[in-house]
Amino acid sequence: MAVMVVPKEEFTSYAGHTFEPGAWIEVTQDRINQFADCTEDFQFIHLDEERAAATPFGGTIAHGFLTLSLLVKMCEENAIAPEGVVMGINYGFDKIRFLAPVRAGKRVRARSQIVSIEAKDGGRFVTKQAVSVEIEGEETPALIAEWLGMVVTA
Repeated sequence: MAVMVVPKEEFTSYAGHTFEPGAWIEVTQDRINQFADCTEDFQFIHLDEERAAATPFGGTIAHGFLTLSLLVKMCEENAIAPEGVVMGINYGFDKIRFLAPVRAGKRVRARSQIVSIEAKDGGRFVTKQAVSVEIEGEETPALIAEWLGMVVTA
């Protein structure tokens, strides 16, 4: 699905809209290693396959913040935006819970629903999305979050 563009005056009426799940993204060991390099988080559970195999996880796992940062990619195709968007920015989170580890080599995707859209002055809108990141073949999601975004229109 592509981004659905709607008239500004109708944008707030899309609160409650549920999106189809996004495409699967593979969380490779190389991606985990690159994230460790960027964040300087070198904990063995992410990088040392031999030591990580001896933990209850049975192998290396992605950083929770790596999974969280993939929300942008996982949700980019499933979105609704008002006409005249100049930019969208992260505004924060009301809630984040990491529920299950993402093991190296697993695939993840996001399911999301627009909880609310609040019109602000200056052509801005604050959106809240409830997002769940699924792990392929597993029952428990990797994370759930209430993600806030700011959309600025011309």
